[in-house]
Amino acid sequence: MKDRSLQREHLNEKMLAFYSAGTVSFPPTGWIHAIRTALGMSMQQLGKRLGVTKQNIQNIELREKDGAITIKSLRELGIALDMRLVYGFVPNDGTLDALVDRKARELAEKIVRRTAQSMRLEAQENSAERIEKAIRERAEEIKREMPKLLWD
Repeated sequence: MKDRSLQREHLNEKMLAFYSAGTVSFPPTGWIHAIRTALGMSMQQLGKRLGVTKQNIQNIELREKDGAITIKSLRELGIALDMRLVYGFVPNDGTLDALVDRKARELAEKIVRRTAQSMRLEAQENSAERIEKAIRERAEEIKREMPKLLWD
C-alpha cells in the first residue's frame, strides 16, 4: 500500500507541470494548422519537411481536428515544426490523492447507505451523524486497502 501511495506522490509531482496546460483551450482548427499558419508555412512546405505530400498534411490536420490522430504522428509533426510534443494527464480532482479520496468516499457512501437502508427497514435506524461517521471510517479503510472494486 505504501508503494502505491509513493507512486501517486511521484506522479502528482510530475503532473504539477501540466496543471496550467489543462486550462489551455485547443485552437478550433487544431494545433498543427494553427502553428503552421502562424509561422507562415504552407502545407507543401510542412509536407516537404515531413516527407509527405500536401494532401497528406491536409489529411493530418483534419485527423487532428477530429481527434483521430496518433501520438506518433503528433510527435513526428512536432519534429518537423522544430518543436516537441508534450503529453500528459491532469486529474479533474486536482491530484491523484484527491481522485482516490473522492472515489473512496463515493464507494463508502454507497456501502454504508445500503446498510443503513436495511437497518431502517428493520426499525434499527441510525442517526445522520452516525451514518456520516461510518462513511468517513469506511472511506479511510477503502483508501488503505485500495480494493479493485474502487474503480468499478
